[in-house]
Amino acid sequence: MKKIVLLVFISFSIASFGQGFLHRNGQEIVDGNGKNIVLRGLGLGGWMVQEGYMLQTGSFAGPQHVIKQKITDLIGAKNTEDFYDAYKVNGITQRDIDSLAAWGFNSVRLPMHYNLYTLPLEQEVVSGQNTWLEEGFEMTDELLKWCAANKIYLILDLHAAPGGQGKDANISDYDPAKPSLWESTANQDKMVALWEKLAERYKDNPWIGAYDIINEPNWNFTGTNQNGCDENSNAPLRALQVRVTNAIRAIDKNHLIFIEGNCWGNNYDGMFPLWDENMALSFHKYWNQNDVASIQKMLDYRTQYNVPIWLGESGENSNVWFKEAISLMESNNIGWAFWPMKKIENLAGVTSVKKTPEYEQLLQYWNNKSAKPSVDFGKKALMQIAENFKIENLTIRYDVIDAMFRQIQTTETKKYKHHSLPGKVFASEYDLGQNGYAYLDKDIANYDGTKFTKWNKGGMMRNDGVDIESCNDTMTNGFQVGFIDDGEWLQYTVEVKTKTSFDIAVRYASQASGGKLYLEDGNGRISETITIPSSGGYDKWKTVTLKNVILKQGINKVKVRFEKGNFNFNFLEFKKSNK
Repeated sequence: MKKIVLLVFISFSIASFGQGFLHRNGQEIVDGNGKNIVLRGLGLGGWMVQEGYMLQTGSFAGPQHVIKQKITDLIGAKNTEDFYDAYKVNGITQRDIDSLAAWGFNSVRLPMHYNLYTLPLEQEVVSGQNTWLEEGFEMTDELLKWCAANKIYLILDLHAAPGGQGKDANISDYDPAKPSLWESTANQDKMVALWEKLAERYKDNPWIGAYDIINEPNWNFTGTNQNGCDENSNAPLRALQVRVTNAIRAIDKNHLIFIEGNCWGNNYDGMFPLWDENMALSFHKYWNQNDVASIQKMLDYRTQYNVPIWLGESGENSNVWFKEAISLMESNNIGWAFWPMKKIENLAGVTSVKKTPEYEQLLQYWNNKSAKPSVDFGKKALMQIAENFKIENLTIRYDVIDAMFRQIQTTETKKYKHHSLPGKVFASEYDLGQNGYAYLDKDIANYDGTKFTKWNKGGMMRNDGVDIESCNDTMTNGFQVGFIDDGEWLQYTVEVKTKTSFDIAVRYASQASGGKLYLEDGNGRISETITIPSSGGYDKWKTVTLKNVILKQGINKVKVRFEKGNFNFNFLEFKKSNK
């Protein structure tokens, strides 16, 4: 019977909330006017809490404290402080938030490291007292100002709690040499005090969307799985979140509270009944199927306990997976926050930070594969990486943005780049759109976290299933399409001023003969099938030509159909036929 206690909660009126505050209304998250709000968000991962995989240090330094020590050992404490100052200033700016709003996001999730707001226990001068640091609060204030200016919500997420909340150390900067959050009452007291401080500071601001009390706890209290995936009671996790909620509510009765289960947020066994009328359940979703069965347990919780649910973190997959996951969420009235915004050489995200050769040299040194660089070299390399985190220096992944927003609404394709013929059309510049509409590829997403299937085997340029690699041809945009399987295809939108007959050069590289392709438009075939001979290797480039292909005046959507694959494809060059 305990699991239905929440059903008897007394409904509260919208008028009890400040104008504009997000809050629970039954199973919905609504604004101050009672309008259902679907949160479409992005997590600002790596800004306040570094994780090794985002900086490509994961093989030797995963948690932030280890990363920082590696840097300090190389360039010294003062230079390290200079790097982190620049990194934080450049990591998130007003232009970043302006861009997110322009792209379609209506919320951001801020992963907070407690040590930007208060000292770690071991650094406190007086035991039991908290020293408050202005840096974290000022960073949050500024971010909130930018969010409010763009009318998007800011969700505060305690990503790294005092002591660390999970055995997956990279996520929460957990140091096993020190008492964890769960092994130290003092760390728990500090966490509660931090939420009190945040609640006091932001209680009257409606652009704070919610308080996400604790990110991805993963700890075994009584079970055998170290990440808490077989916990049945989760009593310490529930007790701490109840305590934090009560502390917040003594100060702030306006804001929505998100809670998370164990096992990276998803194990809610023992977490019910719920204890506050203005809360929602957060869950995280990675590397699985995008069907109703994948979220059925959360849907059941929503119905059984009459509470909203929110996908608080997801991502790190292909555009196909993104489109499917977001469609699944929105068709079930579930808001979402994807992850992260910035990462070095990031394919599966809205932006990518460029890795420099100098930074690669540092990585090689830290991996014990090269000699130790000088202090001066190391600092310059790191300061350049910090500079590369500015949005004006990022690569914007417009294909990812298109998948997350436009492709949710339509199967229509859109040109990736304007192609006016005659001229070259590079293979990697195929249309934006869904698999089966803009392109067809067989390996399109990672649906199994135990296998980690590569959807783009080349790992470059775009986050679709199409396999894109770097290209060594003398004429190139830097990329080629490779790993071509039989039956796959790519579509290109091209423009022709008048009806024209073209000879089309196909630039390819192949180890063996046997590849075959032809062209078609919406009405069917427009070319013969041409056989791809061996060029002498996958990096040896040759050309074959399709003759007398007629394209109509105006916009043409041309598909390159690969009857047989096993070759690399660089470009098509359209030249007027000599007839």
